[in-house]
Amino acid sequence: MKKADIGLIGLAVMGQNLVLNMESHGYTVAVYNRSPERTDHFMATTAKGKNIIPAHELESFIAALDKPRKVMIMVQAGKAVDAVIEQLLTFLEPGDVVIDGGNSFFKDTIRRSQYLEEKGIHFLGAGVSGGEEGALKGPSIMPGGSKEAWALAGKILVDISAKVAGGTPCCGYIGENGSGHYVKVTHNGIEYGDMQLICEAYFLLKELLGMSYPEMQKTFAEWNQGDLDSYLIEITADILSKTDSETGKPMAEIILDRAGQKGTGKWTSQEALDLGVAAPTIAEAVFARCLSAQKDARVAASKAIRGSALQFEGDKASFVEDIRLALYASKICSYAQGFDLLKEASKAYGWSLNMGEIALMWRGGCIIRARFLERIKEAYDRNPNLENLMMDPYFEDILFKAQAGWRRVVAQAALMGIPAPSFASALSYFDGYRRESLPANLLQAQRDYFGAHTYERTDKPGSFHTEWLNI
Repeated sequence: MKKADIGLIGLAVMGQNLVLNMESHGYTVAVYNRSPERTDHFMATTAKGKNIIPAHELESFIAALDKPRKVMIMVQAGKAVDAVIEQLLTFLEPGDVVIDGGNSFFKDTIRRSQYLEEKGIHFLGAGVSGGEEGALKGPSIMPGGSKEAWALAGKILVDISAKVAGGTPCCGYIGENGSGHYVKVTHNGIEYGDMQLICEAYFLLKELLGMSYPEMQKTFAEWNQGDLDSYLIEITADILSKTDSETGKPMAEIILDRAGQKGTGKWTSQEALDLGVAAPTIAEAVFARCLSAQKDARVAASKAIRGSALQFEGDKASFVEDIRLALYASKICSYAQGFDLLKEASKAYGWSLNMGEIALMWRGGCIIRARFLERIKEAYDRNPNLENLMMDPYFEDILFKAQAGWRRVVAQAALMGIPAPSFASALSYFDGYRRESLPANLLQAQRDYFGAHTYERTDKPGSFHTEWLNI
């Protein structure tokens, strides 16, 4: 009997679709799930007649794999991954490869990488983005770990990944230990920012301009033909075109405005704080979800707290263009924050991340795939040591041309009491980054006044303290 080229553990939808993707690229795949019923159902339905070998026990699963064995784990991040690894160690041998394809926290991946390598098992932490469709048709895959693991399993990951620009794969070796999962977490943080910015644009079109759903659908569809061309803009236009069959109302109107999260946006924000990187737009997107979760409190507050009663009196078509400019400029700032975080993480963890290649991996397959990622790749090709994405001439020019409309949008939203936290934070980030002077001099004086924390001077080096009550 022919041995399997790779095995996959965890047959939820993502796992099943990755198996089908691998099989469609000519690989024989062994599968195992903790619940045998799920394995049996998979084999009787979508996997029927395909080069897929089912197993009901881990021992027979491992026995079905060609050596060196390659096992991909697609289970819930956290303790479940550790549990599966411990079970696998009973049967694996030195030289085998384990791939964690879930949304694991990068520090867990660093720990697991060291643990397995000490036992002679090669390990990859591979971030996979693209959702169910991407898993089936070609996701963006971000693998980090040992070079030996990449040499043994990399071809399979490259083969099943999304392809762009004449077959360029959206997959490549990121770096050591937890780097792949770090890049995936940062991708998800940028995704949080992208989604919140789009939602704020939708809300302004709806609440400030009073546009109908057909009008908004047409607007997003038009935006998707230009610089904002992206998967998220595309699906937003599609969502706005849908009607609920029960009520006849737009689908978006019958969906409760209480958002969930799985923690990756929070991880990105926490990492930004830990490394001292300003990522306010991403953080505001996380906080916006937290505020949305306070639905009952917001309903009560809407009846008790008075806000602005102003109405929009400007030109509707011109303001739609202003919103488009604000969305694009804010998006650039959000990505600038994400890539700044990657740059600092690369230094802190010794990964030597290639920013241009990462942008290219996100060009297809993943949730944030967008046309302008090609521009980010070009920016880092021009200057691999680019300090910040906003400093690239191409993006600096866009931000300069967009800022008048961007400022009008943020100002008008504030005047009319419509929340646009990510638009506003992106603009503040832009203005803060481009200012030679910020008020932190006064802040340092305050800290020294009440806590003798010392400060630096503008006219000579060193650390200084002032006895403020004696001058």
